[in-house]
Amino acid sequence: MKVLHIIPSISPKLGGPTQVVLNLVRALRAEGIDVEIATTNDDDGLLLDVPLSECVEYQGLPVWFFPPAARIKAFLPSPIFTRWLWKNIKNYDVLDNHYLFSYLPSCAAVFAQWQQVPYTVRIMGQLTPWALAQSKLKKQVYSYLIEKRNLNNAAAIHCTSVGEMEDAIAFGVKPPKIVLPLGVNPPKLIGDAKSQLQDRYNVAEEVPMILFLSRLHYKKRPELLIQTLGELSKQEQNFHLLIAGSGEDSYVQSLQKMVTSVNITNQTSFVGFVSGYEKDLLLQGADLFVLPTYSENFGIALAEAMVSGLPVITTPGVQIAPEIEEAEAGIIVEGEIGSLKSAIAHLLKNPQLREQMGQNGRLFALQRYSWQTVAQQLACAYQAIVNQKQR
Repeated sequence: MKVLHIIPSISPKLGGPTQVVLNLVRALRAEGIDVEIATTNDDDGLLLDVPLSECVEYQGLPVWFFPPAARIKAFLPSPIFTRWLWKNIKNYDVLDNHYLFSYLPSCAAVFAQWQQVPYTVRIMGQLTPWALAQSKLKKQVYSYLIEKRNLNNAAAIHCTSVGEMEDAIAFGVKPPKIVLPLGVNPPKLIGDAKSQLQDRYNVAEEVPMILFLSRLHYKKRPELLIQTLGELSKQEQNFHLLIAGSGEDSYVQSLQKMVTSVNITNQTSFVGFVSGYEKDLLLQGADLFVLPTYSENFGIALAEAMVSGLPVITTPGVQIAPEIEEAEAGIIVEGEIGSLKSAIAHLLKNPQLREQMGQNGRLFALQRYSWQTVAQQLACAYQAIVNQKQR
């Protein structure tokens, strides 16, 4: 069985979606499935320095990179990809399309229908009410002309949570739904992570460190966290905020100005984009992870925090919020200053509770969010789709 995963970009700067496709394809290949990736060489507005229009090894995986003709947000049309896919689509038994409202997966779905190749669609949180309200008219037109037909002709829809499945049903999506969580890789243990962070950012031993690690985008609401911590600082609450992630320069500068305006400059460090060891260091050395996001289909950063033993605070917009509550791995709050401030203050004052929630989250994530388990179940779903086509 040969499978092609199609995604608009695998730029490391895009965070969760990139990690998901690379880790999932790696796990599927470990299960003996012949899987490749087709994408563009977009690097969040720049370009990855990779060979184009040929299958190359990228982070140990077979990837086809194609040049985008333009960058219209995440749309990324690519005529060269279009010609290549039309000629080569029959080489694959199943297509696995990541994302909606974007050229590569939309094109792949249309071609798959014309050439009778089964495909699945990962909706990746794009059918939540919040997501559909962004660029609402464009998405309504796109859905009417293209996306609803592509969704309803899929062999299956991959949802990462029950909440995401409910969003798909509410949107009128009819094909079978595969509800599988995403996975996380347990980090390599860094025994002195906390002391390393304290030294690096000049944080006193008794001061707890709060971590925000995500793409810097208004959807993630780092502004709300900054404003909330500004209120807490007035109550002489000790903390040091670590903001990790990258975003548009103008947006990052606005966050830096906000930090100054609420008088927490000396209690805040902008870390920038991190990966690998540096990311593990933050997740293991911090005391608390906060992501006050509007909406997340899964929240891979939250799952990574949990598997690292870090207690979390987030909002009901995260579709694994019920699982976080079930595991007693963190606190779910409404996205407003009052409730967020209370939750942060409560955990900052209770180190034993932080420790217990961190342990709960780690055990839960190790059991529930295993890439091997996800890959095995997805491989079975692919095989059922291939068998159905043959019948």
